[in-house]
Amino acid sequence: MLTKIQEDLYAFLWESNRENNSNTFLILGDKTILIDPGYRHLFGEVRRGLSALNLSTGQIDVVLATHGHPDHLDAMTMFRKPTLSMMGQEDFLYFTKLASLSFPVPEPDILLQAGELDIGRVRLQVLVTPGHSPGSLCLYWPEKKVLFCGDVAFEDGIGTTDLPGGDGKLMKESLIRISQLDVEVLLPGHGNVVVGREAVRRNFERIESFWFSYL
Repeated sequence: MLTKIQEDLYAFLWESNRENNSNTFLILGDKTILIDPGYRHLFGEVRRGLSALNLSTGQIDVVLATHGHPDHLDAMTMFRKPTLSMMGQEDFLYFTKLASLSFPVPEPDILLQAGELDIGRVRLQVLVTPGHSPGSLCLYWPEKKVLFCGDVAFEDGIGTTDLPGGDGKLMKESLIRISQLDVEVLLPGHGNVVVGREAVRRNFERIESFWFSYL
């Protein structure tokens, strides 16, 4: 489902309970940025949303994955130059070692580390937030007070830590870090978005009160 979050910020929210695809997000600026394109075989949902905005895959400047699980980055293989692909360096190195024909890891054009990332006039802060995977990334957009949090935090939940490379202690540390950011819009990899500074704050409080005892 295509949803407008803010001016020039859209979400493709996954609604099917039968298929485990990720939410995909689109930033429309002087550069067009697609975050977490999802599974290749389920990309039709995103393609239809792009078409509703009069966009094609060839008009995407950057495709970026928050982490190395296929439900977030498999469709990255559909994009061709001049579109640039990006993902975290640590996750790429880790999941490349586990790669197989059934679990390929696309080779990105740019490997990201912690720091600032300028894509046209959009300036993102890349935060390395391990726990769900060894090098999961959260992307903070200070100008808009938006946090793309991948599978670190959800509405009333957190990403699993029992997959290869997961770590409960590191997940807890990552959640504490991102909860201290000035966030008005929380955009998770699955489930509902959380809008409003107070709603985001309460969401992190619920996560801490319930989930921290399991980490």
